[in-house]
Parts: sequence; structure tokens; C-alpha cells
Amino acid sequence: MNYLNESKTLLSFIEKVCEKYPQKDALIYLGEKFSFSNLLDLIKRFSFSLHDLGIKPNDKILIYLGNSPQFIISFLGIQAIGAIPVPVSPIYTPFELGNIITDCQIDTIICQDTNFRYIMEIYKKNDLKRIIVSNIADLLPFWKRWIGRAIDKIPKGRIIKTNKVYFFKELIRKYQIYPCSCELNITQNIASILYTGGTTRSPKRISSSHAKILSTVRDFRILTDNIIPEGGKDIILVAIPLFHMMGLEVIFGWGLGKGITTILLPFPNVDAILDTIQSYKVSIFVGVPTLYRMILANERLDSYNLDSLKFCWSGGDILSHDIFNRWNEKFHLPIYQIYGTTETGCITLSPLDQFPEPGSIGLPIPSKKIKIIDPNTLEELSYNQVGVLMATSENLIEGYSNNRKDIFESYIEKEGYLWHLTEDYVRMDNRGILFYIDRSADMIKYKGYRISCSEIEMVLQSHPAVKEACVIGISNPDVGELIKAIVILKGGTKGVSSAELIKWCREKLAPYKIPDYIEFRDSLPKSKIGKLLRQEIRDEEQRRWGKKRQFNFNKN
Repeated sequence: MNYLNESKTLLSFIEKVCEKYPQKDALIYLGEKFSFSNLLDLIKRFSFSLHDLGIKPNDKILIYLGNSPQFIISFLGIQAIGAIPVPVSPIYTPFELGNIITDCQIDTIICQDTNFRYIMEIYKKNDLKRIIVSNIADLLPFWKRWIGRAIDKIPKGRIIKTNKVYFFKELIRKYQIYPCSCELNITQNIASILYTGGTTRSPKRISSSHAKILSTVRDFRILTDNIIPEGGKDIILVAIPLFHMMGLEVIFGWGLGKGITTILLPFPNVDAILDTIQSYKVSIFVGVPTLYRMILANERLDSYNLDSLKFCWSGGDILSHDIFNRWNEKFHLPIYQIYGTTETGCITLSPLDQFPEPGSIGLPIPSKKIKIIDPNTLEELSYNQVGVLMATSENLIEGYSNNRKDIFESYIEKEGYLWHLTEDYVRMDNRGILFYIDRSADMIKYKGYRISCSEIEMVLQSHPAVKEACVIGISNPDVGELIKAIVILKGGTKGVSSAELIKWCREKLAPYKIPDYIEFRDSLPKSKIGKLLRQEIRDEEQRRWGKKRQFNFNKN
């Protein structure tokens, strides 16, 4: 672990791992294997090309890619020249991208060719200097690309070539011998910038330092090295998006960072996941609760051999008792939990040396301090009392980068530390194990995604006919929560339907953020000072949907 403790940047740490295990498979993607030395070679080639394109230290570069070697090469290659990667969901719409580009002052985008048309929609509105385009099969041998396209298995987008458009594949090929004049590994405190949904009117831009990510990697080592040895024969399948903090920490903490072979899939297809586990004898699987539910519901599940699995991890949402019990009964394996936030990174892990209790999210990792407080008095609560979780660490970023109000609302100073208020309700038993109880009323968890109610409300209220909107989540066992919007139209408005508003949202939001239901009302409940009483609406809807479920049950 010495080279981890000595590393000052994420890239310098990964370089040392690559040098320690040069011939070992680092990545497997679409059947193609990339050794650690090969991966480092590609990172260097790409970083030199970025340098040649005129990208400078502290420049922010948007990574608009799905899970792929290109994502990892881009993420680390950007860091190599002192620039800052800004990864986002590959299904973001032009509306969402435009807000981030403006907020973060981005002039370079790395995107998939299938998303190129979205980039062109915002091209004229933003001062973009460079668009680097990649296809999911760019790093595959020619014969695999040819066969894939012949049988129509490789999607390809239409590209409009301009003097600002570059191709990832060509940039990678540009250097076979590295020019000594290009200085790499520039020390940069900020490792990445991530955007997260919140309860405010705009996305929150959160900077993560190298020290913050490396501290979590160090914690993962301390907690798992005796069970999952560094450089061992384990193979990990990562089925969570790399643009999330959890995905980044898992791949650099348990995958590449431990010298373990990591399998990436471009799309989280259940049959592809099952076939991959069987074919490559995957021993570690990381997914979200909805994915575990989809696997259990797969009609062909019994035709796959998953005996190689040793550890299954879940994060991004609360794992229901039903999924936990059914998975354990089916495979005689528990599902361990990862819990954290974008602001703090990983906060708790289920201990691997004991069977996890259903509903538990584990113990705090060594680099994090936690408290459970009364949200009204901020007083610390005792064991088994339900309160809001707050967390801190030596590497906690001091507030959000783009909203002073968020700093005030989401961070507090206590006992000489700056603490992040997670807005998640938990309890701690007398052993120190945390149990997740509930989430903030202003957030919706849908298939592992954390969705801001306010973001959807803002889009609805941008429609010329909408006066006011309130968005809530409705509990659903299959996806976590469904999205319902309650809308008040402007006086005299006629002919506006829910279909029209859903179409309006579809043009401006990612698919998982589109409301499932829209109800029209004349008014919304508010406090004496005019604050929307969202909890009252949620309680009302819970009673209404509870009756519907009871009626359907009795009817059947």
C-alpha cells in the first residue's frame, strides 16, 4: 500500500498499479482485453493529443460517454495535462447539457457519435472550441468492428465534420512515440467536477479533490484487502454508471486500483450481464437495487451458471428487504451495501466479514466521521433514534461551487468541522451499524437515479401555460418511486393536456426524469409564509395510492 500512500494524484496512483501489473488484464470490453500497460499507453497517447489541441491546465472538459475504456482513458488523460474532467450522463438532453456547459464554462466535449446531434443543437449557443467524437467500438480490432456493423450490432451516429470536430480514434493513433517536450502529470488539486440534482433551482456543481478520491480508495484497501487481495484472480463486473461518484470510486478503488480485472458493458442489459458473469467467471458484481430486481425477474435466469459470484454490492438507492431476501435465497449470497453522497463520496460499507442485516447500510469507513442529528435543533441523537445523517472528512469540499445558498443549507460547522447534511434519515444501533429509514421529500429515487423535484418543476414552469408545479415521488416496488407532477395552469388557459406537458419535458429532460403522471389542480397547499407544503401533498398522495393498491388487491 506504500505507493498508494505516496501518490498525490489519482493518475500517479493508477500509473504505479499499471507498472506493477503490466501484463495483467485491466479491462474487458465487448470481448476485447486491455492489459494495464496497454491502458496506460492509451492514456498517455490521448493526453498528448489533448495537449496538442491546446487544452490547458484547469480547463474543464465534458465527458459525455457511456461506460467504456474511452471513458477511463478520457478521465485520466484529461487529468494528465492538469485539466479537469466533468463527466455527465450519456442520456442528458441538450437542455441539460447547455446549463452545465454555461455554468462550468466548458469549451471542449468528448461525446459518443450517437449523441452528436445533441451537441450540434447546443453548438451555436455555446462557444465550443472542440468536439471529440467516439464510437463504442473505436478500440476494437478492425475485424470485430466489421462484423459488428455487418450484423447491425454497433450503433453509429451521423457526424457533421467541421474544423472543430476531432475523432477519438485518430487522436489515439496520433502518437506511437511520446514527445519529450510535453510535460505530463501536472499537479492538480481538483480531480473532477460532478453535477448532482438538488432541492434548489439549478444543478449543484461539486468539485472532488484527488485527496478525497484517494482517501476512499485507501479505505477500500483497509476494509477489503484481507478478503479481496490486490492483484488477485477476482474479476469485477461494474454495472453502474461511471459518471456517478459511486462508479468512479468502485472502479478506482476495487477494480483498476487493486490490480483486478474489470469488465465494462456499454449498456446494462440483463441477459448480457448474466452471460458475462457465466462466461468470465465474474466473482464481484456491483449494481443498483433495480438491476438486482430485474435479474431476479428474468425468465432465463435459471439457464445461467452464476456460481462464480462471491460478493455482490448494491448502491445508489435503498435495497428492499424483498430483493435482499430473494437474492440470498436464490444464490445463497447476501447483497452488501455501499452508501454515500456526491459531496462526501462513500460514507458507509457493509463489513465483508459478517452477514449484512436487511436494511442496513453498514459502518462508516475510516476516513469519514458521522453524526445523526435532529434536523430542527441540530442536536446529536442517541442510539436507535431516527434523525438526519451528516458526515465530514479531512477532504470535504467546502460547499458547492455555484450556489452560496446551497452552502448555507447543506453544510454546517460543528465542533470545529464542516459537516455535510445528507438529508437522509437513518438510525444507528448500539453496534454502530446504520440503517436507512427515508429520504428527503425533495428528492426522488428512480431506478438508482437521484432526481431533483425542483429541476422537473423548473422545466414544467418554463411552459408558457404553467403557473405553478409541484413534483413528488410515489412509492413503487419495481423502480423505487414513480414521478408525479401536480400543475396549476395560468388563468384563462385552455386546451393544454398532460400529453403536451410530458412532451415538453421529454424535449428538455433525460428519459428517467419524465413525469409518469400529471394532475391539474386549481391550487396547492402552502404555509402562512407561502412555502409549498410538499410533505402534505406527499401524505395525501400516499393515502390515495394506498387505497388504490388495497382496492386492486381485494378485487383480485
